[in-house]
Amino acid sequence: MTNRETIRLGIPSKGRLRDAALDFLEQCGLKVYKPNSRQYIANVPAIPNLEVVFQRAGDIVVGVRSGSLDFGITGLDIVEEYRGEKQRVVVMHDALGFGRCRLELGVPEAWTDVDSVEELRTKLNGIAGAPRLASKFPTLTRRYLAENDLSDCQIISPEGTLEIAPELGYADFIVDLVSSGQTLKDNRMKTIAGGCMLKAQASLIGNRNNLSNPAVLAVANTLLELTEANLRAKGYYHLIGNMRGDSPEAIGKLLFEKTNYGGLSGPTIARVIDRQNSADTYAINIIVPKPDIAVAVKELRAIGATGVVVLPITYIFEEEPETFLTLQTELANPTQR
Repeated sequence: MTNRETIRLGIPSKGRLRDAALDFLEQCGLKVYKPNSRQYIANVPAIPNLEVVFQRAGDIVVGVRSGSLDFGITGLDIVEEYRGEKQRVVVMHDALGFGRCRLELGVPEAWTDVDSVEELRTKLNGIAGAPRLASKFPTLTRRYLAENDLSDCQIISPEGTLEIAPELGYADFIVDLVSSGQTLKDNRMKTIAGGCMLKAQASLIGNRNNLSNPAVLAVANTLLELTEANLRAKGYYHLIGNMRGDSPEAIGKLLFEKTNYGGLSGPTIARVIDRQNSADTYAINIIVPKPDIAVAVKELRAIGATGVVVLPITYIFEEEPETFLTLQTELANPTQR
């Protein structure tokens, strides 16, 4: 990190990954404010010394690697392609829950005798000269080819669409990002068994040297704390209902014996102070997965609960985020690549 006072987070400047990254940050309580669409720098009021820089996906990794960016959010596929071999880029969180894809080998559907890497190897041995492979991920592709005894292939890095390369005749097969696989099918291509090079989604990365700065490390802690708490809360809802009973312990026992729900570690049961100052009315608070809401409400009603309210959950904070503890270990003992 230079002598600049601000800490920088790079996110994609366009496309679905940009929109998803902005939505994710807002869900984490880190709404990004960008004065106008032509500006490439924005701010995050929740962290006053953090600014967001909008860049191309590949440039984010290069920026983090060089230290001009402290953090970045981009696809793990891009991270692994551009991170380099000198341990400058640290993957702080590799599963932010959006931007899911796979880096796959794609072969023509006309290759009916090829449904696996082993069959591909046999097929390519029968091609005169070096087989041509079109890929925009040469680093990951070379690594995969070497690991699968396919290193005689010639890698071509086209600028345009990959799926049509075999049809146009400038490549025999391809490596491409796949989500649903429909684009491959539409262009008469298919994936094969053992051809997945990487399963990826949006990831949070940081610069190793910059993280030695206490201010940067503190922001890393905040980012990971909010990220983990938000991801942990996804799919859970807070149910609150009133119920009469002799005591909190008696109601808790009834919950455990007559329902399948008791919260994350147990229900929270508190006395309700009503206008009549009743001594036997209590509020039950439990956390349940979204698919279980209807069943949970029915089971609560069956034991006498009324006025059940369902609320979404934004965060579930527990102990120190596991990813931050892992980051501290990684900074102290770099993983060899």
